[in-house]
Amino acid sequence: VQLQASGGGLIQAGNSLRLSCSVSGSTFSRHVMGWFRQAPGKEREFVAGISRGGRTSYKDSVKGRFTITRDNAKNTVYLQMNSLKLEDTATYYCAADDSAAPYYLPRIENAYDYWGQGTQVTVSS
Repeated sequence: VQLQASGGGLIQAGNSLRLSCSVSGSTFSRHVMGWFRQAPGKEREFVAGISRGGRTSYKDSVKGRFTITRDNAKNTVYLQMNSLKLEDTATYYCAADDSAAPYYLPRIENAYDYWGQGTQVTVSS
């Protein structure tokens, strides 16, 4: 299973960015998908996730600003990030895990078996 994240970049605070993560080598619809991020000097943290059945979950600090969606026809998960803040600066990783349950949605990184390479998001003032 291979995950390819893209869409990161340098952006001013208050603006928007959309990350994409394409999955190959597996049946995408079988995966629960997550986005994590890691800022310099900090541990990797859960940002958002979407289950096979479309249930979503978010880190509290991004609720109302970030939206995770999936397109099973395109084998891709997206993270729409609006009203970006300086503290959103991090390397963003997408992750996938096989799940039999349609609404299973873990928030811990150990629950995910497959990871993308990361895409850097830098928010400037």
